[in-house]
Amino acid sequence: MTPSFPPIRDVVLTDHEFAGFQTLIHRSAGISLSPAKKALVAGRLAKRLKHHGLDSFAEYHRLVGRSAEERQIAVDLLTTNETYFFREPKHFDHLRDQVLPSLPRDRPLRLWSAACSTGEEPYSVAMLLAEHAADRRWEILASDISTRVLDQARSGLYALDSVRGMTPERLKAHCLKGTGAHEGRFLVDPVLQRRVQFSQINLNEALPDVGLFDVIFLRNVLIYFDATTKQAVVGRLQQKLRPDGVLYIGHSESLNGLVPGLRMVAPSIYRKA
Repeated sequence: MTPSFPPIRDVVLTDHEFAGFQTLIHRSAGISLSPAKKALVAGRLAKRLKHHGLDSFAEYHRLVGRSAEERQIAVDLLTTNETYFFREPKHFDHLRDQVLPSLPRDRPLRLWSAACSTGEEPYSVAMLLAEHAADRRWEILASDISTRVLDQARSGLYALDSVRGMTPERLKAHCLKGTGAHEGRFLVDPVLQRRVQFSQINLNEALPDVGLFDVIFLRNVLIYFDATTKQAVVGRLQQKLRPDGVLYIGHSESLNGLVPGLRMVAPSIYRKA
């Protein structure tokens, strides 16, 4: 007779436990999780309960409170967002046609992808600069709060089905097709990889001394912040922009006069006054 096993019981995330994780992620990353995100939190953290053999989300919350390493894992799981190459292409068109021709040539161009996730955004910028600023010096800083996505970004390795937004010509010019163990994936050209510096930075805290930038990308992250946090984050980044520097935010986002000293030149595109 084949032995039978009791079914695995799904652990339910209670409202009280969810409130604890809302507080955790707000304190750690400044992100406000709406009640609609309760199922997402339960789904993403359930694997950690299973990993540690825990019976409740309350037990896991206590573990996160004791362990900085586990807290970072939880933050990584709850802050990872979808991204892809050349997402929101109008920003790249604006950078190519309006920004690059206006910048001085007597110093390096400096650009910052401030919430870079798995790296598609900064590598897209690097590809564009390789095509349209090859005769100029340029630097890209890419940062995120999540160490896990930064590790993936540093690898420069992506699945072929993630090339949405990249033309075949760009894929051929800037990437290497994987073979053998890497079949079905591609690698961003190591020459381009070396032009991007990745760093863990929490935008909800005082920023490190990273210098001034001509362009900052802060796209599709402000929607997760409440108004107070949004104002503080944009204010910090504004201080890192050169005079007349450009800030790109997501197409679904708006500053609406939240921070003085930034003027909108087009929807989701701002210049420092």
